[in-house]
Amino acid sequence: MDWLILLSLIVFGALLIMLEVIFVPGTTIIGILGLVFTALGIFHAFSNFSATIAYGVLLASGAINIGFIIYGFKSGVWDRFALKSTVEGRTYDDRLIGLEVGQKGETISDCKPYGKIIIGDKIYEAKSQGGFISSKTNITITKIENNKIIIKP
Repeated sequence: MDWLILLSLIVFGALLIMLEVIFVPGTTIIGILGLVFTALGIFHAFSNFSATIAYGVLLASGAINIGFIIYGFKSGVWDRFALKSTVEGRTYDDRLIGLEVGQKGETISDCKPYGKIIIGDKIYEAKSQGGFISSKTNITITKIENNKIIIKP
């Protein structure tokens, strides 16, 4: 009966570690449970068997678990979870093309300090240089920096 308990704990612990490494990497709860069951098996071996058998169980379970971990890393399972591409595009890169300092326009909403302006037939978001600017006010662009339009009445 002691052998059955010992083998059950060691095998179940090793299977949980294999499950963690190969099928659900990064979960850690399953891996920790695997280590707990393996440790309980080793403790059971030291409690109920001779030191020679207990050390043999310790070495065998350690080799099995380390083997599963090495196999998990070599199998490429981690590649499924790794980011391999980068985003090359950027948002609003060409949004301000055609705008220049000194251009005139009109606010179509209150700027407190941010609001909507219209220049030509395009609508932009802008920041007022001096604070509040009410709707339907003529404005001038004073700065264009870091993809922001700075205006004044």
